[in-house]
Amino acid sequence: MRVFIADNDSDVVDYLKQIVEDLGHIAVGCTDSKNFTETLMREVFDLVILDWNIRAADDISLLEWMNKTLVTRPPVIVTANRSAKRDIADALHAGAEDYISKPEKRNVIAARVNALLRGNAACGAFDTEVTYGAYKMNRMEQSVTIHGQTVILTAKEFELAEMFFKNTDRTLSRHYIMQTIWRTTATLATRTLDMHISRVRAKLALQPENGFRIFTVFGYGYRLESAQ
Repeated sequence: MRVFIADNDSDVVDYLKQIVEDLGHIAVGCTDSKNFTETLMREVFDLVILDWNIRAADDISLLEWMNKTLVTRPPVIVTANRSAKRDIADALHAGAEDYISKPEKRNVIAARVNALLRGNAACGAFDTEVTYGAYKMNRMEQSVTIHGQTVILTAKEFELAEMFFKNTDRTLSRHYIMQTIWRTTATLATRTLDMHISRVRAKLALQPENGFRIFTVFGYGYRLESAQ
């Protein structure tokens, strides 16, 4: 899973990244609010660890921005050098799922991160079938049915198709796709990505008449767009 860490102290970012990576997850960090919002607009994460003071103003407006802007907002852990109950309540009321007062022990942070990632992964985990317009995806059989016709996909093709449907109308970077599906950004995976997307596009007939189209965003990545 992917965790986005935002803190104005680069040493804290490195410390939290190490904890997340030791848990077996992918960690991405930033140290300013502009990079924070830009990254969230173009990439997808399973959890965000957000420092209360990453902006010059002492507020939690970034949480409010996430709630208003992101179609699917990941769970958020707010971190801060304060432990007053009012501060904790303010963060939770603004939408944060958890609050960590600095400094905190490594094992406690790891436990909090794991708890939220498990909860996020469990959402919809028991839904064998998911429908996106005319497409019905069967996770057990790794197949997709469209207009009564069943299409069998390979494991990677199914993962790729489900990723795009979950992020309809959102541009996904090549880096994000390769990191999430293949756990790498190597050159070989780049060629493999192009081939798999071509196959998914053809097998699922991702054309406007079927409600979706997938296209290349030159120099960046791919986008599945709703044509309805």
